[in-house]
Amino acid sequence: MRVAVITGLHRDARERTVRAALTVPRTLVVHHDLSEIDRGTVYRVVRDPGGTVDRARVDLVHACASCTLREDLVPFLLDLAAGGDHGLCVVDAWDGVEPRSVAEAIAARDELVLTAVVTAVDADRLLPDLAGHDELADRGLDIARDDDRAVSEVLSRQIEYPTAIALHGRRHLAEARALVEHLNPAAAVMDPTDTSALTAGRFDTAAAHNRTDPLSAHHGEHSHGRVRTVVWSRRRPVHPTRLHDAMDGLVSMSLRGRGRLWLGSRPDTVLVWDSHRDMATVAAAGPWLAALPEAALDLVPEARRTAALLDWDPAVGDRGQHLAFTGVDLDTDRLIALLDSCLLTDDETTSTFADDPFAAVEG
Repeated sequence: MRVAVITGLHRDARERTVRAALTVPRTLVVHHDLSEIDRGTVYRVVRDPGGTVDRARVDLVHACASCTLREDLVPFLLDLAAGGDHGLCVVDAWDGVEPRSVAEAIAARDELVLTAVVTAVDADRLLPDLAGHDELADRGLDIARDDDRAVSEVLSRQIEYPTAIALHGRRHLAEARALVEHLNPAAAVMDPTDTSALTAGRFDTAAAHNRTDPLSAHHGEHSHGRVRTVVWSRRRPVHPTRLHDAMDGLVSMSLRGRGRLWLGSRPDTVLVWDSHRDMATVAAAGPWLAALPEAALDLVPEARRTAALLDWDPAVGDRGQHLAFTGVDLDTDRLIALLDSCLLTDDETTSTFADDPFAAVEG
């Protein structure tokens, strides 16, 4: 059975996309209502073109989105496939659900063909949500008791993962389209009424993973009107203290930042940068390939080895800075100057790092 996933924080836009999907013959829609998950209650709602055909309470061992996926959604889809009565099932994902885990769980089953992952976006709400400070909990969209994710964080990931974006709205359509294309150049921006993407292909979860994995992703510079993506690539490590001091300034200038860092105090460890509006995290992601013995390279995923070889340096290997920042009216000169000021100078040595603010980062 074919399965398509439609996701998106913008509920009205997602619902319009789902309604369009129901015009495809022999289609069923399944949606898990997580609005009461904090009380341990989840409802599975099933619809066909005529309306709701079933609404059932789902009993879970642990009330969380991943449990819903594992314990109810996948078994439901397998039962549906075994029945053979429907050609397409559309998974209408709850607002705060990110698509990757859903897509990978579906694609892992031979009985199911994941044809598409589509994110529905409201053009009028896109920039305010990417630039805002709300957490999911502020809007009642959190999917676990300890879900402290930001709206901007979830929305960015919903846009960056799929290969199709259903863009709704009129007033800010051109700017929203540019933002979507900068965040995910691999995605086709589709007319919300176009259902061909739901049935025509097969979604490649491995390609989506490699495209969004900071260890293998290669970002490019783009400029469309007020929307700009700038890429900072350097072959010199950064000073941990100066980078730490610059973080507030860096995140305040952009809507989205992502990539990998080479820290002077951690020369063998890749650090991953992930920023959404006014928050940023730096996390360890294992060793640089240049720090590994040759025998260990066979254990590294091929996509990462290929990405590293694209810009391998004879002196430092794959070590380097590769950060991409996307924003509206982005002051690129100021941003690049601030980043460059964090680089080690010729006369700085390891003795400079006695008070490393990133020392506690595991990895």
